[in-house]
Amino acid sequence: MFDLYQSQRAMRSMRQTAMQRGVVAILDVGSSKIACLILRFDDAPTPVEGIGSMAGQSAFRIIGAATTRSRGVRFGEVEAMHETERAIRTAVQAAQKMAQVRVDHVIASVSGGEPRSYGLAGSIELGGEQVTEQDVARVLAACDVPDFGEGREVLHAQPVNFALDHRSGMNDPRGQIGDVLACDMHMLTIDQRVVANLIHCVKRCDLELAGLASGAYVSGIASLIENEQELGAACIDLGGGATGLSLFWRKHLIFADAVGMGGDHVTADISKGLQVSLATAERLKTLHGGVVATSMDDRDLIEIGGDQTGDWDYDRRSVSRAELIGIMRPRVEEILEEVRARLDVAGFDSLPSQHIVLTGGGSQIPGLDIIAPRILGQQVRIGRPLRVAGLPEKATGAAFAGAVGLCLFAANPQDEWWDFEMPVENGSARSLKRAVRWFKDNW
Repeated sequence: MFDLYQSQRAMRSMRQTAMQRGVVAILDVGSSKIACLILRFDDAPTPVEGIGSMAGQSAFRIIGAATTRSRGVRFGEVEAMHETERAIRTAVQAAQKMAQVRVDHVIASVSGGEPRSYGLAGSIELGGEQVTEQDVARVLAACDVPDFGEGREVLHAQPVNFALDHRSGMNDPRGQIGDVLACDMHMLTIDQRVVANLIHCVKRCDLELAGLASGAYVSGIASLIENEQELGAACIDLGGGATGLSLFWRKHLIFADAVGMGGDHVTADISKGLQVSLATAERLKTLHGGVVATSMDDRDLIEIGGDQTGDWDYDRRSVSRAELIGIMRPRVEEILEEVRARLDVAGFDSLPSQHIVLTGGGSQIPGLDIIAPRILGQQVRIGRPLRVAGLPEKATGAAFAGAVGLCLFAANPQDEWWDFEMPVENGSARSLKRAVRWFKDNW
């Protein structure tokens, strides 16, 4: 049966092929921009300890980068296929021109699709034998898979903890001896149609998909420092159409979610409140926006500008910055309060460390660092993505956290259950395969 397990294995194989060729493209399809980065790998993958220990890591350098305004994407989901296809082609061709190389394989991120997280657990008997690769596959297959409903597909299924007898907290139990091997696995599902539309759009651009990742997950990879990933932290990616949320602990993703609001909603509020076009509202938000008003802001007048109606006096009217802040702040607070509610549901307060990192284009709103701690908690900082070799200066800002995270995901993939040969005679494995056949009609 042709299901997710085989399809994800095929994509992982394609990624290895692309790395052996030396180049692969990264595609961050967002609601406000589409970014394409082209990676050149310096050497063949080599096994390392820790994260990615079963999949291998490789050094890379960015040799091409391009962005274009997103079209046909709303709330992180493809809404107008032709417009999105044209925007993707524009970004990929510009990046290829800069890199002076053609790419056939892309690794993309999914921001929408209403992600839902599940914690799974399973255990097997070893009988005092040494843990082998087959035993790891057997314990992953033994995890009880919940009924996550029709139209939902698995995007990530990662082992986050192994326990051998009474010893827990293992990343890789292979080679050790024990009686009972247990595993905790994190599974992330999303809306099937969102993935199918993105896959179809990428194929229409004459590109092969060599990997898919959650947008919230890769933003966390790029923005959280190693200590935060180890002790427990949340990454909040304030995007244009959606706000991604990811929780890390012991360097593993343990929860992901998304709030269907972002910077575009703030822009829409300004447009309605001031009776201006969305383009003018975006300019006002970017150049003069904020969420904390001072006494000076009442006297700080902003000329709206732009040809809105053809009435010169009306189009050249002014508003105070305090009025602009008064429109923006309620929506930003609403987004943060919704994020706080999702963190409470995820049990964020039980983590040893409770750092929260804000990233994404929306995190650059002036004053966010003042109001965010009041809603989310005191340990809040604004994060920028990690620096990677060859990244252009214009792509080092928080808005590129997702794209940079995708680069790290491509080079240093986390272990997933499809990296292992599942025992087909196991009933749980069969039920898991039946439950996750999302590429059947699209691959």
